[in-house]
Amino acid sequence: MAGSTFGTLFRVTTAGESHGPGNVCIVDGCPPGMELSAEDLIPDLQRRKPGQSRIVSPRKEDDTPEILSGVFEGRTTGTPIAILIRNEDQRSQDYGDIKDKYRPGHADYTFDAKFGLRDYRGGGRSSARETTVRVAAAAIAKKLLRLTHGIEVVGYVDQVGELRATGIKPEEVTLEQVEANPVRCPDADMAAKMEELITDVRKRQDSIGGASTIVATNVPAGWGEPVFDKLKADLGKAMFSLPAVMGVEYGQGFGVATARGTEHCDTFVPDADKAPPIGTDTNRHGGMLGGISSGLPIVLRCAVKPTSSIPQDRPTVDRNGKPTTIATRGRHDPCLLPRFVPMGEAMMALVLADHMLRQRAIHTADQSG
Repeated sequence: MAGSTFGTLFRVTTAGESHGPGNVCIVDGCPPGMELSAEDLIPDLQRRKPGQSRIVSPRKEDDTPEILSGVFEGRTTGTPIAILIRNEDQRSQDYGDIKDKYRPGHADYTFDAKFGLRDYRGGGRSSARETTVRVAAAAIAKKLLRLTHGIEVVGYVDQVGELRATGIKPEEVTLEQVEANPVRCPDADMAAKMEELITDVRKRQDSIGGASTIVATNVPAGWGEPVFDKLKADLGKAMFSLPAVMGVEYGQGFGVATARGTEHCDTFVPDADKAPPIGTDTNRHGGMLGGISSGLPIVLRCAVKPTSSIPQDRPTVDRNGKPTTIATRGRHDPCLLPRFVPMGEAMMALVLADHMLRQRAIHTADQSG
């Protein structure tokens, strides 16, 4: 299956399905000598896993990672790192009555159109279960970024339905603030309202969407490639590769549609804390100019749709086009946002690790020439 590898120099290949034996990834490009163990991968996997609160899917998975290669005596060897995460709590029988029906909002029909067959158990390869190994791979990328440049990637929920947190300074949000409540919104008062809304939606056998902001701080200026491999382009592709993402914006985003040039352009100013000592007085550009990092925090926002799997009877058709009804009886999130946060962080980290190595390669070539 094409399209299962991401990245240029820091490359991640994933394999697995929602209800198969497990999911696996191979990380290629991690430099040798970095201390690494399975324990480094666990914190983000715990944040992503189901069953962690009453407002997410009750599916029970330990999501314990097994490092199969690429690490010797506690350090990376520079060879491919293989990681396996086994599935433990599949209930494939929940999907038996829908194997010939198309779930609205899902990839059932499009997978059939492409391959002529599909794994109907929980969506198979299109399930968000596949993101377990992305998050594991990104834990390696996060550690690499932190050790080499002090880069931190933090995501949070800023909107659920019509409820939106305001007054948050993205570059100042900490992981501790995000993890202080099950919604993962750093505004505690708004988080309580969001949790109440999600609970109400679940009781009504419905689902609800929202948005998440992902921020990377301490990214040096100069990362990203002109034209087709712009940092903003790779980040956009990365986020859109995640299930349920319907929109991505960075900086001022769609607010530019009503802005004037005098309102949007960030003025360059001296900044003694940077080398060279240059910054901008505002960050409407979201940390990227011309698709290349500017040295300011990279800020992007993802719009995430309501979960398509809801237990209400809904009209649809079967594989022969015959009208019928369907209700998804499996265990699903009434709102994807709380568990989306570590997924969004993961894709941001993978892109940054890749461009870090690409930038390093350019300057290595300059020095050798």
